[in-house]
Amino acid sequence: MNTEKHIVTGAFGLSGRYIARRLLKQGVVVETLTNTRPVPDAASADVFGGRVRTHPLNFANADGLARSLEGAAVLYNTYWVRFDHRRFTHEQAVRNTFALFEAAKRAGVRRIVHVSITNPDAASELPYFRGKGQIEEFLRGLGVGHTILRPAVLFGDNAILLNNIAWMLRRFPVFGIFGDGRYRIEPIHVDDLAALAVEQGARVAGNVTMDAKGAESYEYRELVRAIGRAIGCERRLVSISPRAGYAMGRVFGAVMGDVVITREEIRGLMAGLLATDSPPNAPTKLSEWLAANADWLGRTYQNELKRR
Repeated sequence: MNTEKHIVTGAFGLSGRYIARRLLKQGVVVETLTNTRPVPDAASADVFGGRVRTHPLNFANADGLARSLEGAAVLYNTYWVRFDHRRFTHEQAVRNTFALFEAAKRAGVRRIVHVSITNPDAASELPYFRGKGQIEEFLRGLGVGHTILRPAVLFGDNAILLNNIAWMLRRFPVFGIFGDGRYRIEPIHVDDLAALAVEQGARVAGNVTMDAKGAESYEYRELVRAIGRAIGCERRLVSISPRAGYAMGRVFGAVMGDVVITREEIRGLMAGLLATDSPPNAPTKLSEWLAANADWLGRTYQNELKRR
């Protein structure tokens, strides 16, 4: 049995939960840094049976963070924010991640496995991609062994994007596509990402940066069509301008009490930043997953803000 201790940020969240599950199956001692507790529902119940000890994710308490990380061989970092909000911003998330990584170094963590994004760029005009690029640069200069994984979009379980596309297709007769919809998107199943993370956590030397890509690549409009076919709700796709799409998202978000889409997300999507030229390295095909999960996909809207 592997008696190493590994720590996962946000083990009750989506990607963190799958990473923790895989580690527990290997007999690893798993702890988590989190500010949430599991909600007893089908998507996020504490399936760990109390086997995952929790510590507060208090970025302002550097000493406390370091103490929580003491004795850990590996830190898996899934912490990030999707958009700027009055309660959190990308700039804060960057500073928080710096503090977390510095605490890991102080605590003697052997390796950091960090979940980033495709095409990060510290000089980008887009806060999401800029922040991810800044964090990668910081981690490379930290002096701790590391792996950087770069997924584009996750699917599986209660992942937000594909579920909410399906939710809209179930309820509206048309679906708006930004521009021509020819830009590409490369989803990866969350458990495939977890498998890559755990595999990299077992490395004892060398630093790695890799894209995390699913077995299938789609143009965005074809992705929407594939979801519609799977759930039996094929809709007419209507080309809309980014400005109109953002305005519609704002109205819809106000109704749902959520942030549906941001200007930065639209720009990043249309610029092709959710795809790369590297080969796929994850086996699960989205088309097969859609066929197997069509009955429940999109039945319930997944609210980002309520999760936080």
